[in-house]
Amino acid sequence: MVENVLGYSIYANDRWACVDDIFKRITNGCEKTWLACLNPHSYVVALKDKLFKKALNNVNWLVPDGIGIVYASKTLGGGISERITGSDIYFGLLERMNKCGNMSVFFLGSTEETLAVIRERIAIEYSNIYLAGTYSPPYKDNYTEEELSEMIEAVNSVKPDVLWVGMTAPKQEKWIANNISRLNVRFIGAIGAVFDFYAGKVKRSKPVFQRLGLEWLPRLINEPKRLWRRTFVSAPIFILHTGHEKIRLGIKGTLNKMTYQKSW
Repeated sequence: MVENVLGYSIYANDRWACVDDIFKRITNGCEKTWLACLNPHSYVVALKDKLFKKALNNVNWLVPDGIGIVYASKTLGGGISERITGSDIYFGLLERMNKCGNMSVFFLGSTEETLAVIRERIAIEYSNIYLAGTYSPPYKDNYTEEELSEMIEAVNSVKPDVLWVGMTAPKQEKWIANNISRLNVRFIGAIGAVFDFYAGKVKRSKPVFQRLGLEWLPRLINEPKRLWRRTFVSAPIFILHTGHEKIRLGIKGTLNKMTYQKSW
């Protein structure tokens, strides 16, 4: 089930249903699918980045990773009731894969140091999952065709069931959209900072902040230089667009009501 929020088709069920949907698609041998996350900042970035917007509109699951998306849904009369973060999908899907066994995963992105920690943790915590490989791409905005071919060959040579991509948005979403036809995988998840969270390089906010929809606050305090734009630029723009959409829908509803009354 999806819901339109400011022009995007957002997954509207809970996190467990989303994990179940993905797992079924993987195990049923369906065509390759992928998932991305939407929050107020990525919404604002996509206003000026047409390729990013196109990628978000073509994803199979676009989950509401950001309390702002949930509030926007409620403001606009929708039914999205909870955030679904990249971490939720990551841990939920790994749990299902580990119970099933005989499944494989590949990590593409981040640094070799971070990937080394991930390899160690996966081997201990998800021992029934085969770690097909990891690849740390060059840290740059654009890749040459040779670099792209090396990345894709590294994945395709082992044919993993799941490919996790952690290059940060919007780079990772555009990379997946541009290369998915060349990748021999069943599911791809664009999960950004989850690589660093899982490796312990970046700490997630405490559960109480997550439950209150304030996960952004401790992160802003700890990383103001990197995250200030999200809070003080992107958030107000997103709120403004949500308000405009609320007014537009209200006017549309009034006109429809007047038209209906006249028809009688």
